Amino acid sequence: MSLPRRTGWYVAAASVAATLVYGFACAPANRSNSGAIGTGDAAQKAYVAPGTHDEYYAFMSGGFNGQVGVYGLPSGRLLKIVPVFSQFPENGYGYSEETKGMLETTFGNIPWDDLHHTALSQTNGEDDGRWLFVNANNTPRVARVDLNTFEASEILQIPNSGGNHGSPFITSNSEYVLASTRFSLPIPQADIPISDYKKSFKGTISFITADKPGKMDVAFQLVVPGYNYDLARAGKGPSKDWVFFTSYNSEQAYEKLEVNASKADKDFIAAINWRTLEACVKDGKAENWPADYMHNHMDEFSRVAVTETKKSVKVLNPMTCPNSIYFLPTPKSPHGADVDPSGEYIVAGGKLATVIPVHSFTKLQKAIADKAFETTIDGIPVLKYEAILAGEVKDPGLGPLHTEFDGKGYAYTSLFISSEVVKWKLGTWEIVDRAPTYYSIGHLMIPGGATTKPSGKYLVAMNKITKDRYLPTGPELTQSAQLYDISGDKMKLILDFPTTGEPHYANAIEAEKIKKNQKKFYSLAENKHPQVARNEKETGVSRNGKTVHVRMAAIRSHFSPDNIEGVQVGDTVLFHITNLEQDWDIPHGFAIQGATNSELLIMPGETRTLKWVPKALGVYPMYCTDFCSALHQEMSGYVRVSPQGSSVPLKANTLKAQGQVARAAARGVTLPAASAAADPHAAHSSNGTTPKLH
Repeated sequence: MSLPRRTGWYVAAASVAATLVYGFACAPANRSNSGAIGTGDAAQKAYVAPGTHDEYYAFMSGGFNGQVGVYGLPSGRLLKIVPVFSQFPENGYGYSEETKGMLETTFGNIPWDDLHHTALSQTNGEDDGRWLFVNANNTPRVARVDLNTFEASEILQIPNSGGNHGSPFITSNSEYVLASTRFSLPIPQADIPISDYKKSFKGTISFITADKPGKMDVAFQLVVPGYNYDLARAGKGPSKDWVFFTSYNSEQAYEKLEVNASKADKDFIAAINWRTLEACVKDGKAENWPADYMHNHMDEFSRVAVTETKKSVKVLNPMTCPNSIYFLPTPKSPHGADVDPSGEYIVAGGKLATVIPVHSFTKLQKAIADKAFETTIDGIPVLKYEAILAGEVKDPGLGPLHTEFDGKGYAYTSLFISSEVVKWKLGTWEIVDRAPTYYSIGHLMIPGGATTKPSGKYLVAMNKITKDRYLPTGPELTQSAQLYDISGDKMKLILDFPTTGEPHYANAIEAEKIKKNQKKFYSLAENKHPQVARNEKETGVSRNGKTVHVRMAAIRSHFSPDNIEGVQVGDTVLFHITNLEQDWDIPHGFAIQGATNSELLIMPGETRTLKWVPKALGVYPMYCTDFCSALHQEMSGYVRVSPQGSSVPLKANTLKAQGQVARAAARGVTLPAASAAADPHAAHSSNGTTPKLH
């Protein structure tokens, strides 16, 4: 397409987009459409009776809140918020001394990030329910969420990356989490004029080991031309050893990308054979580059974050690892790259394209064998578009983004500008249905839609604009998700439900694959926290200079100790609280007046630490923040704070201290106040060392 024609189309599309967005946003909520369904029928299809469970867990990225929202489908009920890259005062994640280390990076402790995408672990190309992987876009990181506990258990920083938007994507047996750099950079980083972009900026594709909990690492990276790399899918079946990343800005523009990165007719899908890359690493073709990056994981038994700094990464170059990567020309500004359940078709959604191109893996293999190349870029062959094309979906609508599959021979593509989902048939490329969304859909999700065995029952649209869909909440409106029944020939809208943050992508999985493996409590006998108190006799207080350790137990309905004296202004007081319960759904909370962080929420059998620095003398109340029993209000206590240098002895009314006093009284002896303080041994770990907590 010539530049004048191309620019004219772009302006026209922008004009149409503005008109459509305005029209949809101002339309009454009950306007008729082909995707509508009778109110009673819709309610029945989405209804989950009180006391019964949803069919699916849906994991929706929180976008700018750095968290994951867990919803039930088809009800749309919010079940849980899982904090990953953001502090979370509801349970103290990122605030407690045990969890602060999860947010450590080489840039420091970062309490926020932009969580865009999710990926469930797979076995033989099917979701297996073990883990959920999520990405941090701003400070490049990938995290593992353990689906036995619904907690972030591991976070890996990614070196040589600028903007980790294109991740995490999973290979068919969870061998690797895949990640790309959105913003190309000088690699390694250097003080280089931005105008040297074409000469000095590069991208990377990272392959992160994912199949062993606590062992995530960058196995190797592939250096690629300085484009903007985006979404991806690993192959399936015959293509399972491949991964397909979209890229845009093949113009390598570095300013006003809206115009300067929209000049060419086509960009590329990067088709990468990761088995070939593995072989090149094994043959010693990778270079070890210096690279500082952090790996954090939650120790299974101490429940304390372990942090380590990595110092190097293996890097491959297409020139030294031939036959590992090829560029597939794709109509302009592709966003999603999606692979159908058979592994044969690779679908790209070009935001500025008038068709949905579908590439054939079989034809790709033949084109490589025949050397059907247009050109070579930095050692990467560019295949001929016609040689790899299976077909094009004509006139799908405006702004195709992302495609998922129902396992019944149909594909569903989101169209951002025209605010709709279009359903089309694999093989014939004909459109068979379309349904409007409200409004400006980004991604869509079908349970298992990225696997070899999708569940073709529901589709969720994640929309960018809500306007009139819900009660207004000021300038910042809630985000919109919409549930469609796709079990029949026609898509039917059956539910609107609001979401937290800005969901970009989601996964859903049959509830039975996860709920049967839920952890109900942590075993006290297995608790290896250095300050654990497994019973009330192990509680107590101790001082080490200006640091006071309070080893405390919580059980319905009291703390032990619940009165502490001898703390001084300016002391650093570490409350190490163990929940002694060994039953499901009996957490305890802890807060103290004047704390500058959050409260704690301590699960049964778990130990968590709150840091408190009193700044003024007085008596400060502390209490349980989680309603745990009929006497929850009585679960409280006090800390007395004296002036610096005070002679008030450090003491606490622990069970052991009370027992010492009682035994002495029985012998007719009155113990001095200091002697009745808690057992000094109780303030130390089993090996006599103070724990290394943040």
